[in-house]
Amino acid sequence: MTINEQLREALTEVRPLPIRYTVDDLDFMPEDDNRYELIGGRLIVSHAPHLDHQKLASNLNVAFGIHLLENPIGLIVQTPGIIFSPDDAVIPDLVFATHETIENAVIGEGEKFEGKFNSAPELLIEILSYGKKDIERDRVIKRELYGKYGVKEYWVVDGMFHTIEVYRLEEKGLERIKRFEINESIETLILPDFSLKLTDIFRF
Repeated sequence: MTINEQLREALTEVRPLPIRYTVDDLDFMPEDDNRYELIGGRLIVSHAPHLDHQKLASNLNVAFGIHLLENPIGLIVQTPGIIFSPDDAVIPDLVFATHETIENAVIGEGEKFEGKFNSAPELLIEILSYGKKDIERDRVIKRELYGKYGVKEYWVVDGMFHTIEVYRLEEKGLERIKRFEINESIETLILPDFSLKLTDIFRF
């Protein structure tokens, strides 16, 4: 029986509800264009993103990369794996982490889940897809998850309305501080002297 057949059998097998998955189950997911994540033991499958989504990710990656060449305090990376717990494993669109965080929060060579984060980076960025469940996942479910595990700042990028919502960690979790519009620039405490013009991001 192939891995795909095993997965199909596991997903269709009648089992007592609720079915809870762990990061170990992710090893059995097929190697396809989908993104497999876990939140609270619930499997979330996202389809390969639209080209416009990828263009926004590339523009953000370039903007951060240019700043970090002149201020080399950390790295910006696209779609890294983050394992917060056995029940919570996600793949954000972009992550910024300082060198210190990378040294302390990335699983080492030869260990299980090598190369993945096992605690919170400083900044996570998600680019909205436009299904109802996708919007709820990024604006509510992931925001609550990231706040729970101590992410300092979270950005939600909306390509349809050309806005970026910025959330910062407060006592009760990640709270929205501002929705930035197309004619504005974002400055962040995470990156000193960093300024991001939204017009540089929402261009194609």
